Amino acid sequence: MAKEAVVKRRRKPKPTGQPRRIPSQQRGRERFERILSVASDLIERNGSDALKMSEIVEKAELSFGALYQYFPDKTAIIRTLAERFNEQGRQCVADELAKVTDADSLRVALGVITDEYYAFFRREPVMRDIWHATHTDKLLQEVDAEDMEFHAQALLSVLKQLWPDRAETELLAIARLTMQLLAAAVRYAVSLDEKEGAEAIALFRKMQVADIGRLLG
Repeated sequence: MAKEAVVKRRRKPKPTGQPRRIPSQQRGRERFERILSVASDLIERNGSDALKMSEIVEKAELSFGALYQYFPDKTAIIRTLAERFNEQGRQCVADELAKVTDADSLRVALGVITDEYYAFFRREPVMRDIWHATHTDKLLQEVDAEDMEFHAQALLSVLKQLWPDRAETELLAIARLTMQLLAAAVRYAVSLDEKEGAEAIALFRKMQVADIGRLLG
């Protein structure tokens, strides 16, 4: 029993995907940002799968102790980068949905959001890599699910204002499906070359307008 207890104590904790702490002092913030900047450069060059803490230490000119003071593992670094990119996406969605006043402007807003997301992932290879990594990483899947639900709830608020007589459960289902399909279309489009990707997005926008029109009337 004693040996089993020792073994259990020596086991590494499961990665949480969270930074240990976010520094408040300027020197700490500068180190924090330098770590993320170096990690971004390495991911852009080699992909997130190849990211190593030892490389970050070398490129950022920090000790392992300084690195682990903020991030317990590379998953925490990748998750922090993903959440930062997601925050930019949320702002885009919020800005466009704030302009919606009727069904027509809703269709316009969804089209703009689709275009903006596609352009965003085209110009951000790091986020594109992280998005692809989501398929095999459970912690990143949690981040993605949280982000998708945030967008669905934002869209739901608009749908409830435009169609107050419709059941909320029905509108929520429409909001979730709309955002899932939008994300799937963008993921597919960025996997293509630029010309084909733009054509795929243009086609999706036409389909999206028709689908929203049928669902909401």
